[in-house]
Amino acid sequence: MLKLVHQGSVALSFGGFFARGLASLAGARWVRGRVARTLPHAVDTVLLGSALAMLWLLHLTPAAAPWLAAKIVGLLLYIALGMAALRPGLPWRWRAAAWLAALAVFGWIVAVALSKNPWVGLS
Repeated sequence: MLKLVHQGSVALSFGGFFARGLASLAGARWVRGRVARTLPHAVDTVLLGSALAMLWLLHLTPAAAPWLAAKIVGLLLYIALGMAALRPGLPWRWRAAAWLAALAVFGWIVAVALSKNPWVGLS
């Protein structure tokens, strides 16, 4: 059940980021609305909580599982790129490049999670 909650949160988080990024690049005003700014935090809290609960139940640590360390590094990169992609003051081209790069990093994170291989797609 916990894994399903985690996977569902991943899908919601990705879908929300994809839609917000696309809408932001298109100049949609709803992206700056209250719901669009707060709902992702709720979804990401469930996502992080379910991840931590699974790690605790499985007794996994980044030191013992290199794929997990790779996912954490990827997550930090995804967050940084996502922040740049949604920042209204940056030029459109930079935001578009950051959004596409964030989507690619997200795909890599999922590939690492499925394969348990930190080098998937990189070797």
